[in-house]
Amino acid sequence: MPKQIVAVVAFAAFFVGSAIAQLPDTVFLDELTWTEVRDLIDNDTTTVIVATAGTEQNGPHMVLGKHKFIVSYAAEQIARRLGDTLVAPVIAYVPEGNLDPPSGHMRYAGAITLPQEHFMTLLEFTARSLAVHGFTDIVFIGDSGGNQRGMRDVSERLNTEWSDTPTRVHFVGDYYSNNGVNDWLISQGETQESIGSHAGIRDTSQLMFIAPQHIRDSKRVLGGGFEGSGVSGDPSRASVEYGEKAMELKIEAALRQIKELFNAG
Repeated sequence: MPKQIVAVVAFAAFFVGSAIAQLPDTVFLDELTWTEVRDLIDNDTTTVIVATAGTEQNGPHMVLGKHKFIVSYAAEQIARRLGDTLVAPVIAYVPEGNLDPPSGHMRYAGAITLPQEHFMTLLEFTARSLAVHGFTDIVFIGDSGGNQRGMRDVSERLNTEWSDTPTRVHFVGDYYSNNGVNDWLISQGETQESIGSHAGIRDTSQLMFIAPQHIRDSKRVLGGGFEGSGVSGDPSRASVEYGEKAMELKIEAALRQIKELFNAG
């Protein structure tokens, strides 16, 4: 090969490598420019996490964006541990109940809901958009129970449609429903009653670990302190230590399932 061509190839390789090396230390899609995303995809960053959250009541002691803060932290940790993975903007509008008459979380001020079919359309076109740009492994993770069925159904539908392509959508349900958090809390002396099902020990502890500024500590009391508070369980027993362990269990459960799904093709 002529020396001039060798020099050009070497310079091009150096330039591309330097460009990638100078990227900001972030995995969040919305913290990158379009050219940075393009270059990452061209250099094998072809996995992207689509995380779903919710905007809902979490008792008097915890902000409406609880799920967003928790799943954003989890998605970043999962992306960094997987490598070659980005995180799409968190989807914060999900099914939370009916509007007329208000049901579920829509009975509480500040909640925002989407009908199931519109939530699924949002998921579908998020995945389609990412696939157009060259992402081939699109990972759905949700921090709320009401999100799970829609993510599962959309992933199945798109995988059927894309069966002759290299692109796959992976629904990672173990992050939410098979993570061992409740069993671990019980091993620490808690009960199902103290853990609760919403805004109790489990999620309060997670937010205390991730973003304690979003906890109103004086209102962190058994059952929320009054009838109709929206709290199930005893958030006064929540702790940063519980939250750190719970997040690690959820992240590990997600990573295990993602690797299994990737290996299954």
